[in-house]
Parts: sequence; C-alpha cells; structure tokens
Amino acid sequence: MSTPQKSTVKRVISAEDKILLIGLPIIVAAGLIGWAIWRNTADLGDVEERQLAWGTVLELTRQHLLLVAICAVIVLVLAIPAGILFTRPKLQFLAPIVTGIANAGQSAPVIGVIVLLAMWIAFGIPVAVLSLSLYAFLPVLSNTIAGLRGVDPTLIESARGMGMTNWQVLRQVELPLALPIIMTGVRTALVLLAGTASFATFIDAGGLGALIQTGITLYRFRILVSGALLIALLALVVEWLGRLAEVYLKPKGLE
Repeated sequence: MSTPQKSTVKRVISAEDKILLIGLPIIVAAGLIGWAIWRNTADLGDVEERQLAWGTVLELTRQHLLLVAICAVIVLVLAIPAGILFTRPKLQFLAPIVTGIANAGQSAPVIGVIVLLAMWIAFGIPVAVLSLSLYAFLPVLSNTIAGLRGVDPTLIESARGMGMTNWQVLRQVELPLALPIIMTGVRTALVLLAGTASFATFIDAGGLGALIQTGITLYRFRILVSGALLIALLALVVEWLGRLAEVYLKPKGLE
C-alpha cells in the first residue's frame, strides 16, 4: 500500500533576488572596508581629521538611522491602512484620485518640500520627519492600493462564499496576495528615506548629509565624497533589508 506524498511548500526566490541578497552585503562590506582603510592611511588635514573622526561619523550615522527609522514607522503605520481604506467599497471611487495625486507628488523635489516646510513651520528634526514621511508615504500608499485592486475578484467572492467575514477575506486572501506589490512599495520608500534623509541637515536635523554640506561649504572634496559614499552604502543596506523582508514575508509557493 503506497503512502500518500505530502505537498512540499517551498519559498520561491527569483534569480535576481538571489544575486542581490548575496551581492549587496559583499558590495557594502567591500565599500566600508575600502573607505576605512583609506581613512586610516590618508594624509588628512585638521578639518578633514575632525569631520571624519570615527566618533563623528558614528554619531552622524546614528542620527541618520534614527531619522530613517522614525519616518519608516510613521509611513508604515499610516500608509498601508490608508491604502486598505481606499480599496473598500465605500471609498474605492477615491482610489484613482488618490493614486494620481500620489504619483504627481513623487515628482516634487524632496529638498523643496523640506525647505518650504521648514520656512513655514520651523527648522529641526520634527519638520524633517514630517517632510520625509510625506515623501515616503506616497509609494507605499500607491502600491498598497495597486496591490489590493489587483487581487482577482473571483477569489474574493469564493472566500465570501465559504462564509468568511470581510475582515477574514482581507487578512487571509487580499493582503497575502497583494503583499509582494506592497513590499515593493515599502522597499522603495525605505531606500528613498535613506537617501533623502541627507537633506535633513539643511534644516538642522543632523545625519550624514552634514558631511556633504561641510564638504561643499569648505571645499573639502574628501569630506564630500566620504559623506556621499557612506549614504550610498547605507541605502544599499536598506535595499538589502527590504529585499530580505520582501522575500521572506511573501506567501510561499507550492511545488
């Protein structure tokens, strides 16, 4: 008597994701090690020595990461529920309008948003958080709407025919199927935050952008390039973390 074979559930990872999940940490590690070796062996002037001191760089990195983390939490807590809300029957007529506004808002330069809000309200971290959150809010919102609207209506009707409540349909059918698109929006927003948080320094909110600002102001090319390199490497780390979450949070495929 033959025993029935069990269905094996495997996580399907694309070749692109495999390459990036392995390659990005290698690139970041190589970049950091190369910069650290240069930092310890280069003949730096007094200004460069102070600005690129390990304590200063670590403190600016901490400020940058804190700013990104606060904005990311705000965006995730607000944008995903808002996207869900605009796909419900009573408000779904607003989805095209909201998506259009979100796409148009992405064309606005973030430095303009930050500076205008700072001039209107005040300089400092709260305004930086507000402006960066507004900018990163848009891709998460639009992808949440697109992901939920892309779920096959017949699957939703089948779930309701099985006696599921609206909440159960959303939690067990719609969100799992829309998750890959939502996570793409989340990853995009996180990378945007990691890069655009460098502009926060122009309104006295700290971060690694201070190195770029100092390099421009004092005509110190080494400081400017160091700041740009560290921000780029940080963005790559965020990209890697986002792809990691995207791969391991999306529903497993049957094979």
